[in-house]
Amino acid sequence: MSTPRPWRLVRSHIAFKHKWYTLRRDEVELPNGHMVDDFFVSERPDGAYVFPVTEQQEVLFVRQYKHAARKVFLELPAGSFFPDQEQAQDAATRELLEETGAVLTQPLIPLGVLHDNPAKDTNRLHLFLAQNVRIEQAQLLDVTEDIEVVRVPIDQVLPKIMDGEICVSGSVAISFLALKHLQALK
Repeated sequence: MSTPRPWRLVRSHIAFKHKWYTLRRDEVELPNGHMVDDFFVSERPDGAYVFPVTEQQEVLFVRQYKHAARKVFLELPAGSFFPDQEQAQDAATRELLEETGAVLTQPLIPLGVLHDNPAKDTNRLHLFLAQNVRIEQAQLLDVTEDIEVVRVPIDQVLPKIMDGEICVSGSVAISFLALKHLQALK
């Protein structure tokens, strides 16, 4: 069995470009010499996720409609950002405040950086734990957002994942990492 090798980029063409989404069409040569002239790649901004725990040991989730799936989801505060314009921890802090009205009382704890869908997408997910957050103001929602803040006792997060109530991949991943980190602190 051989180690997988990278593909060789022969040429790249932008098929569609917008501030929030670019579709790139790559022509690539595979390690076996086969040429693929229509490998499409989605260039999207990175995402910042935060697992916010209150002093009462509740996690602040948000319930909101997601149009692509055409469903309402229970997920963690998160949002897009451009790494060349904003630091990931600043984006996470901003999204927490905007979506929940909560502020940090101590620095964010980085939990990792994940590739969202590396087969077709360029974006990464930057994950942070926020402890002892406090809701101190009203949400700062944009015109596309209608968000309900849902306080979930920390011991109910895993059951909600296991029963499918929490099913957004980034929220599931950060939940496992945050719960593991918090367990290690005990």
